[in-house]
Amino acid sequence: MSNIVPSIAQNLPRIAEVQRNTAETRVAVRVNLDGTGKASLNSGIGFLDHMLDQIARHGLIDMDIECAGDLHIDGHHTVEDIGITLGQAFAKAIGDKKGIRRYGHAYVPLDEALSRVVIDFSGRPGLHMDVKFTAGSIGQLDTQLVFEFFQGFVNHAGVTLHIDNLKGFNAHHQCETIFKAFARAMRFALEHDERMAGVIPSTKGAL
Repeated sequence: MSNIVPSIAQNLPRIAEVQRNTAETRVAVRVNLDGTGKASLNSGIGFLDHMLDQIARHGLIDMDIECAGDLHIDGHHTVEDIGITLGQAFAKAIGDKKGIRRYGHAYVPLDEALSRVVIDFSGRPGLHMDVKFTAGSIGQLDTQLVFEFFQGFVNHAGVTLHIDNLKGFNAHHQCETIFKAFARAMRFALEHDERMAGVIPSTKGAL
């Protein structure tokens, strides 16, 4: 496992690896926040892998996720624990947050569906999600677990996240616009801001 301590000011790669093992799941995550969108994903839930791939491709994040979970019970522990571990990996990879834009937002449409995501790498966990899925499941993914994924992520990445599905009657489209907008918003927030090089984007001097 890498011992890299990332810092934008030092132009070091923002890469992290995290493993999380419990009686319910074994999760291994590796992220490169300055990647090209390559992903190797094996959650055991096909539609979740499809959504995680949206994060990688639209966020330009290289991401490896491997999870062995208690899917014989249901998908709850797997989805939540992947969100937790991914959040931990992001927090580790971002480092001191010097020089990042910090805030990001995106609107993404897919046919009749439209979602908006706004993110702040504030250091303060908070999830505000207004999504009324029109179906209880998409493939093997219980749509209630989308909230659990993002709750796990924000708690451990230390971000404030607002997710609103503004339109849509196809649950697949609703969910895909959410994950694509999340990726696009995060991509912007994590970009290097040349005018803020070496500066933490907060009047507090810390995030």
